[in-house]
Amino acid sequence: MPGEPILIIDDTPVNLKLTRFILVGEGYHVQVANDAEEAVQILQTFHPLLILVDIQLPGMDGLELTRLLKQDPRTSDILVVALTAFAMKGDEERARAAGCDGYITKPIDTRALPVQIRNYLSQSPRAARVAVEPRP
Repeated sequence: MPGEPILIIDDTPVNLKLTRFILVGEGYHVQVANDAEEAVQILQTFHPLLILVDIQLPGMDGLELTRLLKQDPRTSDILVVALTAFAMKGDEERARAAGCDGYITKPIDTRALPVQIRNYLSQSPRAARVAVEPRP
């Protein structure tokens, strides 16, 4: 559904720009953060349906942020999809154990990403509620 809010958290400017470009081109309302601390600030006023979070972030990493978000009743309903450039055996299991709802490896496949995002959003109970609510 066009306009669905998404937050992308990545400390690599090229990855952040590419992912944002792809998703904005698909009609999503996208906010970006360079690290977990900036993301926490953004989440004070922006409530996305989905967060794409790089696992390897400076300071608080993406898995620690995910655990924090899933424990907070204000953000626990947000789908969190982990992104990683350094996929190693066990990474997906660690991401899921931290509370991530999905896992995407980098480099980003520009054709597959929109399909992956639509698939994840189709799993969101909140997205389903938003889709049936009348718009003003």
